[in-house]
Amino acid sequence: MAEAADFQGMRIPPARRWLRRTASLITGVPLVAGLLCGPAAQSAYAAEEPTGSRTVDVSLDTLTPEAPGKKDKITVSGTVVNKGRQTVTDAHVDLRVGPELVGRTAIDEAAERTGYTYGVDAPTIDDKYSVEFPKLVSGVAYDFTLSVPADALNLDDDDGGVYQLGVSLAGQTPNQSYERVLGIERTFLPWQPEDVEKKTRLTYLWPLISSTHLTSETGSDEQQTPVFEDEALAAELAPGGRLDQLVSLGRDLPVTWVIDPDLLATVDAMTRNYRVKAGDSTVVGKNQAVAKRWLSAVESAVQGEKVVALPFADPDLASLAHKGKSVSGSLSHLQPATEVAEVTVETILHVKPSLDFAWPVEGAIDSSIVDVATSAGAHKVIARSDSLQDNLPYTPTAARPIGGGTTAVVADTRLSTAFQGDMTRAGESTLAVQKFLAQSLALTLQEPENQRSIVVAPQRVPTIAQAQSMARALRALEPQRWTQPLDLVAAASAKPDTDANTKVPSASQYPAGLRKQELPVQAFEDIRETQNTLDKFKVILTFADRVEAPFGRAVDRELSTAWRGKPVAAQQYRDGVQSYLQSLTEEVQLIEKSAVTLSGRSATIPVTVQNQLVQGIDDLVLRLKSNNPNRLHLDGDRNKGVAEQPIKVEGGHSQSVKFPAAANANGQVQMTAQLYTEDGTPYGRPMSFTVKVSEVTPTVMLVLAGGVLLLVLAGVRMYTQRKRAAAAEAARSDQDTSDTESDVEGADAEQPSDLAPDTGPESGNPSGAGEKVDR
Repeated sequence: MAEAADFQGMRIPPARRWLRRTASLITGVPLVAGLLCGPAAQSAYAAEEPTGSRTVDVSLDTLTPEAPGKKDKITVSGTVVNKGRQTVTDAHVDLRVGPELVGRTAIDEAAERTGYTYGVDAPTIDDKYSVEFPKLVSGVAYDFTLSVPADALNLDDDDGGVYQLGVSLAGQTPNQSYERVLGIERTFLPWQPEDVEKKTRLTYLWPLISSTHLTSETGSDEQQTPVFEDEALAAELAPGGRLDQLVSLGRDLPVTWVIDPDLLATVDAMTRNYRVKAGDSTVVGKNQAVAKRWLSAVESAVQGEKVVALPFADPDLASLAHKGKSVSGSLSHLQPATEVAEVTVETILHVKPSLDFAWPVEGAIDSSIVDVATSAGAHKVIARSDSLQDNLPYTPTAARPIGGGTTAVVADTRLSTAFQGDMTRAGESTLAVQKFLAQSLALTLQEPENQRSIVVAPQRVPTIAQAQSMARALRALEPQRWTQPLDLVAAASAKPDTDANTKVPSASQYPAGLRKQELPVQAFEDIRETQNTLDKFKVILTFADRVEAPFGRAVDRELSTAWRGKPVAAQQYRDGVQSYLQSLTEEVQLIEKSAVTLSGRSATIPVTVQNQLVQGIDDLVLRLKSNNPNRLHLDGDRNKGVAEQPIKVEGGHSQSVKFPAAANANGQVQMTAQLYTEDGTPYGRPMSFTVKVSEVTPTVMLVLAGGVLLLVLAGVRMYTQRKRAAAAEAARSDQDTSDTESDVEGADAEQPSDLAPDTGPESGNPSGAGEKVDR
């Protein structure tokens, strides 16, 4: 680099330079190549890799100003690298301004050109604006900077136009000692020295959209602490991050903000306590300050600007139209997602967004996509001109009616895709900016007497470099010599061009590449299963919103456009949501019972319901069924084999429900307990257990009663006899008589024992074998 800087100021004598340039113009590269076609020359030529005008790589890093005026000085900087094996000598970098390019197609064709073509590429401008290098060593990069007044380019001072600006390097090599062009790079110079009478009204969408970062999991605390998949979002929000750059760049630009409310809700959750997954556990999140700073910046940037809110989580409309419609309930998520979007944006940013726009992926539409897009209330669909094509010699106004009260806002494809490439290289960014400006001027000059409204809908998730390139292009248009800014709402209301195409393409015309990225039918079946599980679960809860909100938004995220091209990650997210929801529903369950014994004609059978949730459950019914009501029936009805009772259990508690039962005969009876919601839908798994019936007959009871009575009478008699004997013995002692005989007979008496009741404390654990039920 230092070497290049040293060489930059060196000059070659004017006479020698004039002879060299003259020889180059007279002979030309093709003529010289023809004269030097001998075997030795061909061998030397073939040895160079690469050859010809691709020998030296010319990179254009900056061009300022991007859209010069009459009094501006144009400065071009870049690098040259000798890719050949031989040192290049007597090299010089020059500017070449080609003829005006008429029409947008001419710009496209010029952009495709590579290499130098004698007679097609324009001659160089004045020698005094050249930069010369005595030599270019192979593989070494040399910097250059060229500056030239705009009036030295001999451009038309009255009429504007687009010109191709070439930067070429000419020199010679040891095996070909004549000057020739060894490298060239081209860009575009939009030239509009005076304001046009009718400027193109330009609408540029500025998207704030990210991928999914929140899981469906929340803490059991009152605040329901959210759980993040990772801390990747914090990197995007931090100073210099992607989302930070989008906000800081967009706040000073005339753009329409297009926001996914899910991003706002996620960052808002990050401003408070949150946790982040770490293996099988979670750790405390620590980026609250970053989140607060970013939200504050967004709120400040959008004040007084137009904000368009997409449905929550930016649902994939094409996937819904092509795959989701075959699965019942899929389309029902759009309306709630739109309603939540409005509340989210108003609550967090304190602005009222427009909800009237739908934005299918890359603006590709067909009739089914339009139907789905408008099903949630949107009446304007952002399409793209490569989908809704026109056969006109000019670019028509973006807005056009497509039937049913729906307006297609057709974004210009060339302008919308201008910055989709790798903009991290300065040369690529500069070329993209200049081409964007050239296309916008060429569009205006198509119909200078006809003012039109043009919309630019860039990629949904621009990189930092792409956003910076977009911002450079918009800043270059700030003098408003041929464009003026317009917001999306106004652009959608512009008077349509009567010649513009309004026929929506058929489904067969939808791009195959985009169709391959769509969510599969299985995704919508998974989503339906999750929604059904959620619907059954929330009806039994005393605070249903604690699960309805997080899981409802998780279902929205499962439909997100962000999953395109990520089928494995999308499936893992859906599985995670369903698995976690299922684990919560299983916190309400029946405690397993082993076999129990029923002794007697009637008794009560206890069944325990356990609630391990932090909130109470209600609106549940516990139903117990006897599989053999002839042997064991319930509720005192000899023919009734089923009984049920309402269930209400506080969080973290269990409830034992007792069912009266009566036996008709001895033997085993299979019992089945099942929880149901109030509408009769089974909840959870059924629980089965066996009741062993051991009936006691009246005869046996009579025999037992008689035996007990005889024992009592015998005891009374024995007691009386012992009392009499004791009294006689006392009298005999007092009278000292030796011949008095006792007529008392002795016998042992038993003390009857107390019978303890056969009861015990209830337990949430499975009952033991031979459990006796309460009578």
